[in-house]
Amino acid sequence: MSPHPNALPLSLADRTVFVAGGGSAGPGWSIGRAASLTYARLGARVCVADRDAASATETTALIRAEGGVAETFVGDVAIEDDIARLFAEAREQFGPVDVLHHNVGIGKPGGPLDTSLDDFDAAQNVNVRSLLLASRQVLPSMVERGRGAIVTISSVAGTRYLGYPHLSYCVTKAAVIQFTRMIAQQYAGQGIRANCVVPGLIDTPRIAHTVAKQFSDSLDDARAARSRQVPLQRMGTAWDVAHASAFLASDAAAYVTGTELVVDGGLTGKYV
Repeated sequence: MSPHPNALPLSLADRTVFVAGGGSAGPGWSIGRAASLTYARLGARVCVADRDAASATETTALIRAEGGVAETFVGDVAIEDDIARLFAEAREQFGPVDVLHHNVGIGKPGGPLDTSLDDFDAAQNVNVRSLLLASRQVLPSMVERGRGAIVTISSVAGTRYLGYPHLSYCVTKAAVIQFTRMIAQQYAGQGIRANCVVPGLIDTPRIAHTVAKQFSDSLDDARAARSRQVPLQRMGTAWDVAHASAFLASDAAAYVTGTELVVDGGLTGKYV
Protein backbone atom coordinates (compact mmCIF):
# COMPACT_ATOMS: atom_id res chain seq x y z
CA MET A 1 0.00 0.00 0.00
CA SER A 2 1.39 3.41 -0.93
CA PRO A 3 1.82 6.00 1.82
CA HIS A 4 -1.08 8.33 2.49
CA PRO A 5 -0.41 11.58 0.59
CA ASN A 6 -0.44 13.47 3.86
CA ALA A 7 2.09 11.19 5.55
CA LEU A 8 5.24 12.98 6.65
CA PRO A 9 7.88 12.29 3.95
CA LEU A 10 10.76 12.21 6.41
CA SER A 11 13.01 9.88 4.47
CA LEU A 12 16.34 10.17 2.72
CA ALA A 13 16.31 6.76 1.07
CA ASP A 14 18.46 6.65 -2.07
CA ARG A 15 19.97 10.04 -1.28
CA THR A 16 23.65 10.82 -0.83
CA VAL A 17 24.44 13.24 1.98
CA PHE A 18 27.84 14.89 2.32
CA VAL A 19 28.50 15.94 5.92
CA ALA A 20 31.33 18.46 6.14
CA GLY A 21 32.51 18.20 9.73
CA GLY A 22 31.25 14.70 10.46
CA GLY A 23 33.77 14.01 13.20
CA SER A 24 33.88 15.35 16.74
CA ALA A 25 36.17 17.69 18.66
CA GLY A 26 36.30 15.16 21.50
CA PRO A 27 34.53 12.17 23.01
CA GLY A 28 30.75 12.36 22.73
CA TRP A 29 28.21 13.60 20.26
CA SER A 30 29.07 16.56 18.08
CA ILE A 31 26.43 18.05 15.82
CA GLY A 32 28.17 16.62 12.77
CA ARG A 33 28.36 13.13 14.22
CA ALA A 34 24.73 13.13 15.37
CA ALA A 35 23.62 14.50 12.00
CA SER A 36 25.56 11.81 10.16
CA LEU A 37 23.85 9.06 12.11
CA THR A 38 20.45 10.70 11.73
CA TYR A 39 20.81 10.91 7.96
CA ALA A 40 21.89 7.27 7.83
CA ARG A 41 18.92 6.23 9.95
CA LEU A 42 16.67 7.87 7.37
CA GLY A 43 18.20 5.74 4.64
CA ALA A 44 20.87 8.03 3.22
CA ARG A 45 24.31 7.10 2.02
CA VAL A 46 26.52 9.31 4.19
CA CYS A 47 29.87 10.82 3.25
CA VAL A 48 31.54 11.55 6.58
CA ALA A 49 34.13 14.24 5.85
CA ASP A 50 36.53 15.64 8.40
CA ARG A 51 40.19 16.60 8.69
CA ASP A 52 40.48 14.31 11.74
CA ALA A 53 40.72 10.84 10.21
CA ALA A 54 40.25 8.94 13.47
CA SER A 55 37.17 10.92 14.46
CA ALA A 56 35.54 10.63 11.04
CA THR A 57 36.26 6.90 11.00
CA GLU A 58 34.58 6.58 14.39
CA THR A 59 31.44 8.24 13.04
CA THR A 60 31.44 5.93 10.03
CA ALA A 61 31.85 2.90 12.29
CA LEU A 62 28.87 3.98 14.40
CA ILE A 63 26.72 4.23 11.28
CA ARG A 64 27.82 0.85 9.98
CA ALA A 65 27.22 -0.77 13.38
CA GLU A 66 23.54 0.14 12.92
CA GLY A 67 23.45 -1.26 9.42
CA GLY A 68 23.77 2.10 7.70
CA VAL A 69 25.85 3.03 4.67
CA ALA A 70 28.76 5.42 5.11
CA GLU A 71 32.31 6.11 3.97
CA THR A 72 35.04 8.24 5.50
CA PHE A 73 36.62 11.08 3.54
CA VAL A 74 39.60 12.83 5.10
CA GLY A 75 40.65 16.37 4.25
CA ASP A 76 40.42 20.04 5.14
CA VAL A 77 37.28 21.65 3.70
CA ALA A 78 38.93 25.07 3.90
CA ILE A 79 41.58 24.04 1.36
CA GLU A 80 40.48 24.17 -2.28
CA ASP A 81 42.51 21.19 -3.47
CA ASP A 82 41.35 19.09 -0.52
CA ILE A 83 37.69 19.84 -1.00
CA ALA A 84 37.86 19.12 -4.72
CA ARG A 85 39.42 15.75 -3.93
CA LEU A 86 36.90 15.00 -1.18
CA PHE A 87 33.93 15.56 -3.45
CA ALA A 88 35.54 13.68 -6.32
CA GLU A 89 36.03 10.69 -4.02
CA ALA A 90 32.46 11.01 -2.74
CA ARG A 91 31.04 11.09 -6.28
CA GLU A 92 33.13 8.08 -7.26
CA GLN A 93 31.83 6.15 -4.25
CA PHE A 94 28.16 7.19 -4.18
CA GLY A 95 27.40 9.32 -7.22
CA PRO A 96 26.15 12.93 -7.16
CA VAL A 97 25.56 14.56 -3.79
CA ASP A 98 21.88 15.16 -3.06
CA VAL A 99 22.32 16.96 0.27
CA LEU A 100 25.19 19.09 1.51
CA HIS A 101 25.28 19.41 5.29
CA HIS A 102 27.85 22.10 6.05
CA ASN A 103 28.81 21.76 9.68
CA VAL A 104 32.17 23.37 10.41
CA GLY A 105 33.09 26.19 12.73
CA ILE A 106 36.05 27.54 14.64
CA GLY A 107 36.79 30.76 16.50
CA LYS A 108 38.81 31.99 19.44
CA PRO A 109 37.07 34.08 22.12
CA GLY A 110 38.04 37.75 22.02
CA GLY A 111 36.95 41.15 20.78
CA PRO A 112 38.45 43.51 18.18
CA LEU A 113 41.50 44.41 20.28
CA ASP A 114 42.51 40.86 21.19
CA THR A 115 41.61 38.95 18.02
CA SER A 116 44.67 38.53 15.84
CA LEU A 117 44.38 38.92 12.09
CA ASP A 118 45.57 35.35 11.69
CA ASP A 119 42.82 34.04 13.99
CA PHE A 120 40.19 36.14 12.22
CA ASP A 121 41.34 34.94 8.81
CA ALA A 122 41.36 31.33 10.01
CA ALA A 123 37.75 31.62 11.15
CA GLN A 124 36.77 33.21 7.85
CA ASN A 125 38.46 30.44 5.89
CA VAL A 126 36.98 27.56 7.85
CA ASN A 127 33.52 28.95 8.55
CA VAL A 128 32.71 30.82 5.33
CA ARG A 129 35.24 30.16 2.58
CA SER A 130 34.72 26.43 2.99
CA LEU A 131 31.00 26.91 2.35
CA LEU A 132 31.80 28.70 -0.91
CA LEU A 133 34.13 25.87 -1.94
CA ALA A 134 31.61 23.18 -1.03
CA SER A 135 28.77 24.98 -2.80
CA ARG A 136 30.81 25.12 -5.98
CA GLN A 137 31.22 21.36 -5.78
CA VAL A 138 27.54 20.46 -5.37
CA LEU A 139 25.57 23.15 -7.20
CA PRO A 140 26.41 22.19 -10.81
CA SER A 141 25.12 18.62 -10.45
CA MET A 142 22.12 19.79 -8.43
CA VAL A 143 21.23 22.24 -11.21
CA GLU A 144 21.69 19.52 -13.83
CA ARG A 145 19.33 17.17 -11.97
CA GLY A 146 16.88 19.89 -10.93
CA ARG A 147 16.96 19.06 -7.23
CA GLY A 148 19.12 19.26 -4.14
CA ALA A 149 19.23 20.54 -0.59
CA ILE A 150 21.86 22.49 1.31
CA VAL A 151 21.72 22.65 5.09
CA THR A 152 24.16 24.97 6.82
CA ILE A 153 24.85 25.25 10.54
CA SER A 154 25.21 28.74 11.96
CA SER A 155 24.73 29.82 15.60
CA VAL A 156 22.67 32.24 17.64
CA ALA A 157 26.04 33.89 18.20
CA GLY A 158 25.67 35.08 14.61
CA THR A 159 22.51 36.99 15.55
CA ARG A 160 22.96 38.04 19.20
CA TYR A 161 25.63 39.03 21.71
CA LEU A 162 25.64 36.21 24.25
CA GLY A 163 27.50 37.82 27.11
CA TYR A 164 31.15 37.50 26.13
CA PRO A 165 33.21 38.62 23.10
CA HIS A 166 33.67 35.99 20.40
CA LEU A 167 34.14 38.25 17.42
CA SER A 168 35.61 35.96 14.77
CA TYR A 169 33.07 33.21 15.41
CA CYS A 170 30.07 35.55 15.63
CA VAL A 171 30.87 37.51 12.48
CA THR A 172 31.54 34.45 10.36
CA LYS A 173 28.46 32.60 11.61
CA ALA A 174 26.39 35.65 10.66
CA ALA A 175 27.93 35.40 7.20
CA VAL A 176 26.83 31.75 6.95
CA ILE A 177 23.21 32.82 7.42
CA GLN A 178 23.34 35.40 4.65
CA PHE A 179 25.33 33.12 2.37
CA THR A 180 22.60 30.48 2.71
CA ARG A 181 19.87 33.00 1.96
CA MET A 182 21.67 34.06 -1.21
CA ILE A 183 22.00 30.47 -2.46
CA ALA A 184 18.32 29.85 -1.73
CA GLN A 185 17.14 32.82 -3.74
CA GLN A 186 19.45 32.33 -6.70
CA TYR A 187 18.71 28.62 -7.14
CA ALA A 188 15.10 28.24 -5.99
CA GLY A 189 13.86 28.19 -9.58
CA GLN A 190 16.15 25.25 -10.32
CA GLY A 191 14.76 22.95 -7.66
CA ILE A 192 17.44 23.58 -5.06
CA ARG A 193 16.61 24.47 -1.47
CA ALA A 194 19.01 26.02 1.04
CA ASN A 195 18.27 26.57 4.71
CA CYS A 196 20.24 27.37 7.82
CA VAL A 197 19.93 25.77 11.24
CA VAL A 198 20.75 28.22 14.02
CA PRO A 199 21.61 26.35 17.21
CA GLY A 200 21.62 27.97 20.62
CA LEU A 201 23.57 26.71 23.62
CA ILE A 202 24.31 23.13 22.65
CA ASP A 203 26.15 20.65 24.87
CA THR A 204 28.80 19.27 22.54
CA PRO A 205 32.46 18.31 23.02
CA ARG A 206 33.44 21.72 21.64
CA ILE A 207 32.21 23.60 24.70
CA ALA A 208 34.71 21.84 26.93
CA HIS A 209 37.55 23.25 24.81
CA THR A 210 36.41 26.83 24.29
CA VAL A 211 33.07 28.15 25.49
CA ALA A 212 32.94 26.66 28.99
CA LYS A 213 36.01 28.61 30.09
CA GLN A 214 34.05 31.85 29.63
CA PHE A 215 31.74 30.76 32.45
CA SER A 216 33.75 28.71 34.93
CA ASP A 217 36.86 26.58 35.38
CA SER A 218 34.49 23.73 36.19
CA LEU A 219 32.80 22.14 33.18
CA ASP A 220 29.82 21.08 35.30
CA ASP A 221 29.41 24.63 36.64
CA ALA A 222 29.69 26.02 33.10
CA ARG A 223 27.01 23.64 31.86
CA ALA A 224 24.73 24.64 34.73
CA ALA A 225 25.29 28.34 34.05
CA ARG A 226 24.50 27.93 30.37
CA SER A 227 21.39 25.89 31.15
CA ARG A 228 20.09 28.65 33.43
CA GLN A 229 20.20 31.07 30.50
CA VAL A 230 17.74 28.99 28.47
CA PRO A 231 13.96 29.28 28.95
CA LEU A 232 13.64 25.50 28.62
CA GLN A 233 16.22 25.29 31.44
CA ARG A 234 18.61 22.99 29.64
CA MET A 235 21.27 23.13 27.00
CA GLY A 236 20.38 21.53 23.71
CA THR A 237 21.86 18.28 22.50
CA ALA A 238 23.53 17.51 19.21
CA TRP A 239 20.47 15.40 18.40
CA ASP A 240 18.19 18.42 18.69
CA VAL A 241 20.17 20.08 15.91
CA ALA A 242 20.52 16.88 13.89
CA HIS A 243 16.77 16.29 13.84
CA ALA A 244 16.11 19.85 12.66
CA SER A 245 18.73 19.38 9.94
CA ALA A 246 17.15 16.12 8.79
CA PHE A 247 13.78 17.81 8.43
CA LEU A 248 15.25 20.54 6.25
CA ALA A 249 17.17 18.02 4.15
CA SER A 250 14.11 15.86 3.51
CA ASP A 251 11.04 16.27 1.33
CA ALA A 252 9.10 17.07 4.50
CA ALA A 253 10.55 20.56 3.99
CA ALA A 254 9.84 20.66 0.25
CA TYR A 255 8.31 24.16 0.52
CA VAL A 256 10.94 25.54 2.90
CA THR A 257 13.88 27.49 1.52
CA GLY A 258 15.86 30.61 2.31
CA THR A 259 15.09 30.62 5.99
CA GLU A 260 16.59 29.91 9.40
CA LEU A 261 15.38 27.23 11.79
CA VAL A 262 16.36 28.37 15.28
CA VAL A 263 17.02 25.51 17.70
CA ASP A 264 17.71 27.31 20.95
CA GLY A 265 15.17 26.39 23.64
CA GLY A 266 13.71 29.89 23.44
CA LEU A 267 16.99 31.69 24.14
CA THR A 268 16.89 34.36 21.44
CA GLY A 269 13.21 35.09 22.01
CA LYS A 270 14.06 35.85 25.62
CA TYR A 271 16.30 38.73 24.57
CA VAL A 272 14.19 40.24 21.76
